[in-house]
Amino acid sequence: MSGDDVAVIDVTTSSRHERFLYGCLVPRAIAKYRRRSEYLDAAIPEGFRKNILVFKGDVVGTVEYASPEGSAYSIKGKDIIVINCIWVLRRAKGHRFGARLLEEIVKTEPSAAGFATLGLEGHWSPWLKRDQLEKLGFKSIDSLHVSHKTKHIDEPFTVHLMWLPRRGDAEPPTWDKRKLLECVSFCTAHPLYHPQTYKPKEILQEIAF
Repeated sequence: MSGDDVAVIDVTTSSRHERFLYGCLVPRAIAKYRRRSEYLDAAIPEGFRKNILVFKGDVVGTVEYASPEGSAYSIKGKDIIVINCIWVLRRAKGHRFGARLLEEIVKTEPSAAGFATLGLEGHWSPWLKRDQLEKLGFKSIDSLHVSHKTKHIDEPFTVHLMWLPRRGDAEPPTWDKRKLLECVSFCTAHPLYHPQTYKPKEILQEIAF
């Protein structure tokens, strides 16, 4: 694989790839929808960026990230970057593309003290797995054991606050666990998506281990 085979493109600034700004790589999540547009309108001024990874002309990976003020998560911290999502399609496994996407963030955010995100353990979705993030260098620094109110009700899972410090003086982030129970609305393909049709505020419930 040559360097010419791989390109990382910032779709936040590329009109040619604008369709990828409004969703992930899952076909059903490509179309624009109101809550995604509202999120981007608020997040882009706060430093939100989204990259796609193109391999031999095929878009196979993506990552989106922002300051805590522009993040879709209730994660806070000093001089940190929060990653909304980072993933690579199965057909492109084995090329360290996840690491390549993370390296691009490190290049574009050189002053970041560290990077934070959410990792899932025991969840039925293949995305944002704790073990996948650990392979990129992240560590779990806190967790919340939950169950879903509408899907796989009898399959509890754990949400981890994942942390990757980049400086020796980096202060670990914090998160609002109560807010996390509401899940997210910025992407319909996200494992913790809260659909508009579900009216209660919280779609997860905390349970004991």
